[in-house]
Amino acid sequence: MIRFRFVHAADLHLDTPFTGIGRVTPGIQDALRDASLDAFDALVELAMSREAAFVLLAGDIYDGPERGVRAQIRFRRGLERLSAADIRVVVVHGNHDPIEGWCAVRGEWPPGVTLVGSTRVHAVPVERGGQRLATVHGLSYARRDVCENLALRFRRGPEPGLQIGLLHCNVGGDPNHAAYSPCTVDDLRRAGMDYWALGHVHQRHVIRHGDPWIVYPGNIQGRSAKPTERGPKGAVVVDVEGGAVRAVEFAAVDRVRFLSLEVEVSGVSDIPALAGILTRRAEELRADHEGRGLLVRVSLTGRSGGMGEPQVSPDCARSRGLREQLRRFGACDALLDELRHEMESVQPFFWWEGLQDRTRVRLEAEAIRRRGDFSAELLGFCDALAADPARLARLMEDRSGALRRAVRSWPIPDTETEDDAGLLGEARELALDLLEADETA
Repeated sequence: MIRFRFVHAADLHLDTPFTGIGRVTPGIQDALRDASLDAFDALVELAMSREAAFVLLAGDIYDGPERGVRAQIRFRRGLERLSAADIRVVVVHGNHDPIEGWCAVRGEWPPGVTLVGSTRVHAVPVERGGQRLATVHGLSYARRDVCENLALRFRRGPEPGLQIGLLHCNVGGDPNHAAYSPCTVDDLRRAGMDYWALGHVHQRHVIRHGDPWIVYPGNIQGRSAKPTERGPKGAVVVDVEGGAVRAVEFAAVDRVRFLSLEVEVSGVSDIPALAGILTRRAEELRADHEGRGLLVRVSLTGRSGGMGEPQVSPDCARSRGLREQLRRFGACDALLDELRHEMESVQPFFWWEGLQDRTRVRLEAEAIRRRGDFSAELLGFCDALAADPARLARLMEDRSGALRRAVRSWPIPDTETEDDAGLLGEARELALDLLEADETA
């Protein structure tokens, strides 16, 4: 039985700028500048070390039409290395690198490299020793804003071996990414492929485990602290035997990693004690993500003593003292500066990207309701809205969504809640926290 493997990657965004990152040291600036290019080098090494028969790149090789010289040179050199190792490469273009803007970087590509066009689905044969291993059916974007469902153009061919669809698209309307080439799982299934090698969605996701396999490998290098850019990034290594996919394995190739860290601080006495906890957590993260530069955003959570409680426990009293210290002017910034200073000499780098105080007053909702004051009225209003989703939706959309935008702009840090009920709950917690904090100060 024929056995081989291939590597599927997407969304390289070579030489991409990092977004949403404030001031960093010069050394970290250099590491960030090189991160996407170094990740591509690691991708090439991965394909060679795993003896892949071919590599599939599912669009967005570059970040936009202003392709840097460094990115062009590094990409071509990587392709040359793969070609010298007799590893085929098939590339389609996505919304960031459409065909219409590709002319400036066209040229003679190394042997075994196929850049697929946009006029029709192109079937690329992959052979070894005169025997066909797979047929890769690919289609590129002609322009950036492709709203056509390109998946409908794909059809399985009569050729023997594995049949693969290679496409940059949005399956199922992922709200975190633009609706370019929107399609459904059923659209992909009807094409008759064995494996869909997709790009565009930056979060790794195996949509179907067979019949057919539908896989987003995610991008090869995170670019910001957004949820879709956090955590390990890389490619997938696909093992094939007897014309069928047997295993799909994720392999990290990123050089810099964005992480989020939540620390529960109930019972922590003061800022120095908190600093010690964060330093220990930093060392744990460095061990867990060895060999990567880390940018970490930390959120402090927990509740302190509040109104309506018969007595305040020792832990609540301690955390309330910490909460008051954190809310003093400049305290969080000073803590962040000290934490960064402690880690400034470690290699690979560790950078505290941000610190968010999300601690709250301990709320006893029933006790507040019995008081009959403004906080009690606020709770009653929120309860009524939660029980009437249609009214809540109308209120959120009033004045062309102005209220929704206002709620999203409130200091509810790093929340990933998007639905109306979730936003209402977050807003209620924040409002009561501010009101009850005044009562317990």
